[in-house]
Amino acid sequence: MADKNILNELMNEEVVLDTASSFVIAGKLVAEDANFLVLTEADVHDLRDTTTTRELYVLETRRHGISPNRSKVYVRRDQVVSISLMRDVME
Repeated sequence: MADKNILNELMNEEVVLDTASSFVIAGKLVAEDANFLVLTEADVHDLRDTTTTRELYVLETRRHGISPNRSKVYVRRDQVVSISLMRDVME
């Protein structure tokens, strides 16, 4: 049986990336390779710049939509702790 890329189901969907650092990134996953995930219309949010928790930021983004501050961003895979479909964020 051929290996299936498990990220295929997330391609061209709005996702949220939790990183090992203080960044949370939300956007549309459009490409990936061995080293990077590529998101478009992305919000790169540094939690050090706010008093908002990671969970509250993600929940507010789910409720109100992504507010992009990057047209395209390349995220190093080795920094990603988790990836979720935005619509799977529970309220």
